[in-house]
Amino acid sequence: MESLGVVVNPIAGMGGRVGLKGTDGKLEEARRRGAKPRAPDRAREALEAFARRKPEVEVYTGAGVLGETVARDVGIDPHVVSGATTDVNDASDPDDPGTSAADTRATVEALLERGVDLVLFVGGDGTAVDVATVLEEADRSTPILGVPAGVKIYSSVFAVTPADAGRIAAEFDRVETREVNDIDEAAYREGEVKSELRAVVPVPVAPDVQSSKQLSSGNVDSLAAGFAQEVDPARTYVFGPGGTVGAIESELGIDPSPLGIDIWHDDEVLSRDATEDDILECLESVDGPVTIVVSPIGGQGFLFGRGNQQLSPAVIRRAEEIEVVASGAKLDGIDALHVDTDDRDLDEELRGWQRVRTGRFTTRLVNVV
Repeated sequence: MESLGVVVNPIAGMGGRVGLKGTDGKLEEARRRGAKPRAPDRAREALEAFARRKPEVEVYTGAGVLGETVARDVGIDPHVVSGATTDVNDASDPDDPGTSAADTRATVEALLERGVDLVLFVGGDGTAVDVATVLEEADRSTPILGVPAGVKIYSSVFAVTPADAGRIAAEFDRVETREVNDIDEAAYREGEVKSELRAVVPVPVAPDVQSSKQLSSGNVDSLAAGFAQEVDPARTYVFGPGGTVGAIESELGIDPSPLGIDIWHDDEVLSRDATEDDILECLESVDGPVTIVVSPIGGQGFLFGRGNQQLSPAVIRRAEEIEVVASGAKLDGIDALHVDTDDRDLDEELRGWQRVRTGRFTTRLVNVV
């Protein structure tokens, strides 16, 4: 590879920890709730991994917050392409990047005009759609690879972690076609997943590129019943999103927020559809141990870092126990479990063999890698 194109969506993922389940059309609300950008740090991690392996490769990127700033931070002297319509060089307020999807698309157009060999983009499914749309309109077959930074990451064009993305970008030698999917965020916030195939694009072949999310996971009734029978009234339970955990909540008489975080203690719901701050505040107000209950994303195997960013490193470290639940059918489609918490030390602590409850009395050991 002779040249790499980089584009960063600096607002990607800002809605995650504040409970908005996405940033599309909700950026101002995310800021009001105190959301902070996470994409630049994840872009930095990916480019550090890339530069260690291929320091000689020419890097082209968008101006300012669209990639230039992060590239220079890691010691890369990039070629800066133009096209963005907003003032991407204004760093007076790092929490208000002020960019739009139009800036992403314009930057990708400029990268393609420079003939880059790979477009490495930082964002979520919405950003993937923007990049794929430009490829289609330009009738180009340039491969793309996503650095996961958004709340929604259903597409199979993302690396498992930012560091994986940098490594894959530096080392890949062939590509295959993968799916770009997006979901209706308004429906998602109401607890309904409506996934739509938006494009098929070339992506580097590597084991650390995630699969598309599977939307069904099999029967969980017996699992939910078994879990409910064993709850400890002295414990506080932090229930993650998804149908499997929701079935447990229903068994306990809770009306679950399907894609949010609920906190329950001694037959009382302390917070429903909680933000990171809500969770931490609740846990400060109760005594006794804390259990986080999560189910891996079907087809991908993520426990943390996809669609549940409210379960932040601070929240996870507050828990004495992590209970993983999944039907056998869901686990049959998962080779390993993954974590991507934005905290490398915590990710390392979470790796290893994890016991997963699969039924009323059954468990299975699955490796977190």
